[in-house]
Amino acid sequence: MIALIQRVLSARVDVENETVGAIGPGLLALVAVQPDDGETQTKRMLERLLGYRVFSDDAGKMNRSLTDTGGGLLLVSQFTLAADTRSGMRPSFTSAAPPEHGRQWFERLVELAKKSHPTVEIGRFGAHMEVHLVNDGPVTFWLETR
Repeated sequence: MIALIQRVLSARVDVENETVGAIGPGLLALVAVQPDDGETQTKRMLERLLGYRVFSDDAGKMNRSLTDTGGGLLLVSQFTLAADTRSGMRPSFTSAAPPEHGRQWFERLVELAKKSHPTVEIGRFGAHMEVHLVNDGPVTFWLETR
C-alpha cells in the first residue's frame, strides 16, 4: 500500500460539484492499493497515517502525530500512485491492484480509521474527484508498507 500524505490547513473532495469529504487542519492521504496488499498492509498503513510525526511541537519540531493533534484525516483513493513510470512516456498501471481488490482494501482502511480516529472523511472510490487543499508547510511525505 502506498500513501502520499500532505499536512493541510484544510482539504476537501468534490464530485460533480458536491463536496463529499472535507477536513480542517490534519492530513490528506492519497492512497493506492497494490495487488499483494491485504490486512497486514492495511493495518500498517493506518498505524503510519495516525502515528507519523509531521506536526510541530511547542519547539517547532515535527514531533506530533495526527493522533496527538486530533486533526482530521481525509482518505482519497488514487491508483495512479502505483504506476510504473521507469520507462517510456506513458505510465503502466500493472503494479496497481485491480479495481475490486483496491476497493476492498481501501474500504477496509476507511473502516479501521473510523474506529481509531475521531475525524475521518473520504473521497469517492472510482469517481472523478476534484481535490482541493491548502498544504501547510508544504509538508508532503511518501509512505509505503513494503
